[in-house]
Amino acid sequence: MNYLAHLFLAGKDEGLIIGNFIADSVRGKEINNYSENIQRGIRLHRKIDAFTDNHPIVKLTTSRLRRSSAKYAPVVTDIVYDHFLAANWDKYSQITLNTFAIESYRILHNNLHNMPVKIHELYLTMEEQNWLVNYSSIKGITQTLTELSAKVKFANTMATAIIDLEKEYDLFKEDFLTFFPFVQEYVKLEMKNPSL
Repeated sequence: MNYLAHLFLAGKDEGLIIGNFIADSVRGKEINNYSENIQRGIRLHRKIDAFTDNHPIVKLTTSRLRRSSAKYAPVVTDIVYDHFLAANWDKYSQITLNTFAIESYRILHNNLHNMPVKIHELYLTMEEQNWLVNYSSIKGITQTLTELSAKVKFANTMATAIIDLEKEYDLFKEDFLTFFPFVQEYVKLEMKNPSL
């Protein structure tokens, strides 16, 4: 699950939204620097990642992408799943993807002061290039993968993963459509967990 899925699964609570967005940038005891609700969002993000990474359907998707993406296949899987969420948005939300993106950017922008400085540039790029909406097209995720590939210090083939995606598009789509209700149900249960 990448940014779109994490923001969507966080629901409407601003603390959970912010925590889900910044979680990968928060290390160890740094979590204690945030309000309890943002901490809950960080913990929820980590639980979603653990659930997703260990799910057999996601493992199957990742194994298919390993041919083109090698060790970066899990990262590519996250982006591919965001693509299918965006491309099938009407199945999961009563508001449009564009409306969801505008509201997400508003919340995140208004809470930059609650985020690690190192994530500010990433957020501003995401908003400027409208990643959340652009994930819905092959062109959009091709751009994301190309930019990500360029930022990685080591040689990688992430940008060419799109070839595998297009070749077996329906197969990857079926993986996502089958998996996503499982993570939605998991998040519903975790939201009720007092220790979140």
